[in-house]
Amino acid sequence: MTNFILVPGMWLGAWAWDAVAQVLRRDGHTVRAVTLGGVAERAAEAAAATLESHIADIVAAMNDLDDLDDLGDVVLVGHSYGGLPVRGAVERLDGRVRRAVYVDSGPVPDGVAQADFTPGPPGTGDVPPPSFDPADDPALFAGLEGRSAWIRERATAHPIGSVVQPLRLRSTGQPPTDLICSTLAKADVEGMIAAGHPFFAGLDRRDYRVLELPTGHWPMFSRPADLAALLAGA
Repeated sequence: MTNFILVPGMWLGAWAWDAVAQVLRRDGHTVRAVTLGGVAERAAEAAAATLESHIADIVAAMNDLDDLDDLGDVVLVGHSYGGLPVRGAVERLDGRVRRAVYVDSGPVPDGVAQADFTPGPPGTGDVPPPSFDPADDPALFAGLEGRSAWIRERATAHPIGSVVQPLRLRSTGQPPTDLICSTLAKADVEGMIAAGHPFFAGLDRRDYRVLELPTGHWPMFSRPADLAALLAGA
């Protein structure tokens, strides 16, 4: 049995992992999905939400896990933006994470913010959710046909404080790491790693794997069973 902590990306709450969590629990794993402060049912906290507070949310989720015989037997999973607070939490948890998994994301280095990956200067207000409509971007929203409206109804604006605050790290050490790539091919991700692309520049290259799950940027909606199988394989 593995203990999973699942962290969503921007605009989404713990509910985004429901289909994945159902499969993992059916197979005997323990799952804790996290809603980050300022998003979804915690939207009232948006003004105070930062990347540091999101890291604290993940650390709190680890500390809240019940009936664990071995706190090291934990796999920490971050999707998209969720990879930044996951990377910070890995350091704060000081060796208690057995493996880190980044879903269409990566372990960025010290000093990088989510805003660094967004064209143009960051805005001053919270970031509104996208359409999630494949008609608007067939690659990014692939696999969401018929589900776009359902996702939009639940998605909320994402707190700007967490987008513009850079990640601050004290060390480069990390646990074994999986990179699950959905919108990019494995070969492309491996090329980006070799080139030192900032999205993967913080990767500890001593023990990592690149895994493919071809679909759009939200495999927890488009291919939940397949994503759960990859996570269980961790």
